[in-house]
Amino acid sequence: METNRTLGRSGIVVSALGFGCWAIGGEWQNTEGQPLGWGRVDDDESVRAIRRALDLGVSFFDTADTYGTGHSERILGRALGKHRADVVVATKWGNVFDEETRTLIGRDDSPAHARRALTASLKRLETDYVDLYQLHISDAEPERAAELRDLCEEFVREGLIRAYAWSTDDPARAAVFAEGEHCAAVQHAANVLQDAPEMFALCEESGLASINRSPLAMGLLAGRRQGALEAGDIRSKPPAWLEGFSQGAGADPDWVARIDALREILTSGGRTVAQGALAWLWARSPRTVPIPGFRSVAQAEQNAGAIAKGPLTDRQLAEVDRILGR
Repeated sequence: METNRTLGRSGIVVSALGFGCWAIGGEWQNTEGQPLGWGRVDDDESVRAIRRALDLGVSFFDTADTYGTGHSERILGRALGKHRADVVVATKWGNVFDEETRTLIGRDDSPAHARRALTASLKRLETDYVDLYQLHISDAEPERAAELRDLCEEFVREGLIRAYAWSTDDPARAAVFAEGEHCAAVQHAANVLQDAPEMFALCEESGLASINRSPLAMGLLAGRRQGALEAGDIRSKPPAWLEGFSQGAGADPDWVARIDALREILTSGGRTVAQGALAWLWARSPRTVPIPGFRSVAQAEQNAGAIAKGPLTDRQLAEVDRILGR
């Protein structure tokens, strides 16, 4: 497998594996007290993990202004330092938050907010440009999205961003951004348990990269089983959109059973289950760039270790579909 992939038609080269920086943002919540982070973090360990990922060939890091209400961007900026020019940084906008109380307080899809948010992200990331700027409102109205797409073209002309994308699971909405010259990707959910055929088809037809969030099914494909999760972890009190977890009980038994059924395939070639899940995504499309999360050096090393093992075979892809009844 090629260890690098291109972000769509942008010409921007990234490692075939990216790292998602949601978890390193630490704890944050909405106005009703719903946890939106992954629990407590050790910032120094986060910095060490990012730098270890760089050593192991990972050159793509995906964050958002709202992760930890700005904290994830600050940690990423701190960790990259002099290496900024060697990596591709993606962040997102559209949410409004209070950094002091670490609270999500709403969303704003106005062009004025987009410019304010970009300015703030650049400051937190300690950089003067973002490589990939992504709309973080998955269900924004298509008419407004077209306006924001055109604004992103302005940002490109001003040198503030190199390319842009939409984080959405709706192919019809993603197609609105795809009409823009400098649209490079779609970020969408995809993993071996949750295929996304329509989105993969759109990326192929439109020449876009497929950036895969939840490639490890929010940790289920990395060994998360039943049992209590700490109170500040979103999975301890899963919102309606978060599949695979039961209220207060950890992993959903049906999901665990499916993972067990796939274990032999995913662990082929000396892989861990997590590495096999990443291998499935690489085999699923030549445009995929999975972005698993991490909170430790050990997790960074395991995820990065998948690169050398490459994708699953076509035969293994077909066997996965047979086992899951797809």
